[in-house]
Amino acid sequence: MSKGKLAKLYTITTAAVLATSLIMPVAPETAHADRGVVDLWKAIKPLTTIASAMNTGAHPDDEHSSMLAYLSLGKGVDTSSVIANRGEGGQNEIGSELGNALGIIRTRELQEASKITNIHLENLSEKIDDPIFDFGFSKSPDETLQKWGEDVAYEKLIRRIRTLRPDVVIPAFLNEPSTHGHHRAINVITVRAFKDAADPNVFPQHAKEGLAPWQVKKLYLPAKEKDYSVKVPVGDYDEIYGASYVQLGEESRFMHKSQGMGRHYDEGPSFNYYKLDQSIVETKDKEADFFTGIAYSFDDLAKEVARQSGGEKVAGELKKLQKDAAEVIAAYPSFASVAKEAHEMLADVEKATAVVEASSLPTDTKTDLRHRLGVKKSQLNKASAEALSLVTKVKPETTELVAGQTTKVTVTAYNGGQAKVGKINLALNVPKGWQAKPQSPTSFSSLGYNQTVKTTFDVTVPSDAALFQPYAAFAITADVSYSFAGSTAISHVTPADAIAVLPSFSMVLSPNATVLNTQKPEEPIPVKVTVKNYNPGAAKTTITLDVPKGWSVEPQAAPLAFEAKGETKSVAFTVKADASVQPNKYTVTAVASGNGKESRHGAQVIRYPHIGTTYFVQPATLAIQAFDLKVPEGLKVGYVSSGFDNIDQYLSQLGVNVTNLSAKDIESGDLDQYDTIVLGIRAYGFRPELIPSNARLLKYVENGGNLVVQYHKPEDKWKPELAPYPIKIGAPLIQWRVTDEKSKVTVLAPDHALFHSPNKITEEDWDNWIQDRSAYNPSEWGKEYTELISNGDEGEKEFTGTYLTAKYGKGTYTYSSLVWYREIPSLVPGAIRLFVNMISPQQ
Repeated sequence: MSKGKLAKLYTITTAAVLATSLIMPVAPETAHADRGVVDLWKAIKPLTTIASAMNTGAHPDDEHSSMLAYLSLGKGVDTSSVIANRGEGGQNEIGSELGNALGIIRTRELQEASKITNIHLENLSEKIDDPIFDFGFSKSPDETLQKWGEDVAYEKLIRRIRTLRPDVVIPAFLNEPSTHGHHRAINVITVRAFKDAADPNVFPQHAKEGLAPWQVKKLYLPAKEKDYSVKVPVGDYDEIYGASYVQLGEESRFMHKSQGMGRHYDEGPSFNYYKLDQSIVETKDKEADFFTGIAYSFDDLAKEVARQSGGEKVAGELKKLQKDAAEVIAAYPSFASVAKEAHEMLADVEKATAVVEASSLPTDTKTDLRHRLGVKKSQLNKASAEALSLVTKVKPETTELVAGQTTKVTVTAYNGGQAKVGKINLALNVPKGWQAKPQSPTSFSSLGYNQTVKTTFDVTVPSDAALFQPYAAFAITADVSYSFAGSTAISHVTPADAIAVLPSFSMVLSPNATVLNTQKPEEPIPVKVTVKNYNPGAAKTTITLDVPKGWSVEPQAAPLAFEAKGETKSVAFTVKADASVQPNKYTVTAVASGNGKESRHGAQVIRYPHIGTTYFVQPATLAIQAFDLKVPEGLKVGYVSSGFDNIDQYLSQLGVNVTNLSAKDIESGDLDQYDTIVLGIRAYGFRPELIPSNARLLKYVENGGNLVVQYHKPEDKWKPELAPYPIKIGAPLIQWRVTDEKSKVTVLAPDHALFHSPNKITEEDWDNWIQDRSAYNPSEWGKEYTELISNGDEGEKEFTGTYLTAKYGKGTYTYSSLVWYREIPSLVPGAIRLFVNMISPQQ
């Protein structure tokens, strides 16, 4: 069969695979041979070029996915994505996780997205609560860099550039006022880094670490069709992948499910446009691609090296690698032939590296060649495993470990190809202080078709092992080395899911945050501690609560016995505050103790089909905010959740009778039984029964009900006429929000009941808000509404439509863009008082 016919056959098959993958979640850690010839092509295409590119962004999902797919999958360019933070300050469209838990989800989504486009991923944020944190929307790059620590962020970016040594750098966004401050900040430091990464006087400590300066060749900025230097044909259709690069890019974007990313695109021409901003090579107004004027192939590199003193012999070796790469490509799609050619190229890379080291070339040139040959060696290792259909795995007995535990981890190598490999060695990599002892031989003379070799290791976790960090590299990995056709390759293997060291007894307090009403300090706080045993077998512990001085807790201790790992038990405590408790923040901590050990942590399991399983280990605490609060007796509220907030849970803790309304309740239930009905943020976009039932909601108001609607985006199917009097949401959305949580709030209707009943609202109630004031404010509204407040960011026109209320018939309709979903879980006293007033029917 001809290659053309093969390509057509692969196209049909792959198109079916892609069509499915755009709908179904992509499982983590796909096995090597799952996509056969497609994965083989993905592995060998990078051998044809020595070019490299870097895309920088602020948050997970900022990457230019189509362009990255074109460069990496289409051209074989060594492509990297450098993302600043973990997206902790964003919203969540698949669950109620916010803050660090959301950051963990978005990081895993980004990792899976990067696998699809075959790019190298780096984050500037390196740990939980890193200074480079997503603190929410910002309108200013200066504010962003001030909060991140400009030197901290800049040093990390320069370090990534000097480590990865990209020829071309492309920030994902422009530095313009209509853009998120985080996006602008990354643009600012990326543009500045073009020169500074090459300056040895900028962060000179890098040189002491062996990290040499690096001069990027070109820097491009996003542009439009009317003014560009390069247009990237992302709409080109690749027969082998069975999709265009736009479609491949969107396949990766579908991984960002928590942000609602991913779209379906039809086939056809389309382009991304970029404008050259800085360059050290000669350029033209219009360029064929990013790499015009830059060495792209081994032959190009050989010409540059040959012009330098001592470079002729090295140039000869580079030309040989050009020939090798061409032979690898020509051998496709024969797996055995590709494997033979790839291993011959691998041997030549080793030889070229030795020749470079022995040459008299300038130090900078040798450093560059050493890096590029190292990248090529890594690519050839991957190409070898694909071509030989060598499937390597590291399989732990359990992914959930505790300090001091010994477990078993098995490393396997399976040969699914027709070529026999030899000198197989299975090595397990564990952190410093851990022990890994093989229980059987780790070396094997040969491995033929359909054969498997394996070694099981006894792995001992030290008693002082650190608890799991979700942003750290895998704790346990494996390296499988083997020989074929005269050279040795290494397959680096990671487990399918993270192997985590967890607390021996993981504790979760319910509630984990609550209000102590200082008007009723004698009221007890019920606390349930749910304990999960992560020890490998039966275990005993005693649970106590560490409470503030002067507070009491009953019982004082609760012993627990577990028969097996994974067993969960709960104990109930009653906490009482000191009678003279003052308004303040307090913390209650759960403690599990026994056998001379103590645990004060819990492990939140984060599990979704598209990202697998990971964990957020954090202190097992209950946050208590004490302040004065009045809640009407018997207040009955119907809550319509979009799934993006948990305000209903906090209202229940306050003594409000809350019912979560189902679709049936909304469509045909008795709405008049509720004093108030609350719609969660963006509910019209995610509760399909709401729009058809909107007339019922308005009738409920007309009959005397109190309807509270939290903010929406236009894409949430919001239409002005959904409100009893029209409300139009401002656009572009980026300009209709208040990001300064400390911004001054002016009450426009000080006599309105919402500021007096049942709680008297004062200026202090606008203090200590977090992250934002409001989002997606209305730009137009009916004259029937009372404008309750005005508020805006410094130097900007204040919004007066943030908090609107109106009488409609016998009832009240209130629309609010204040970010209640962030403030109330953070126990902001003023926000809670205001919300209680808003859901309390006013006379």
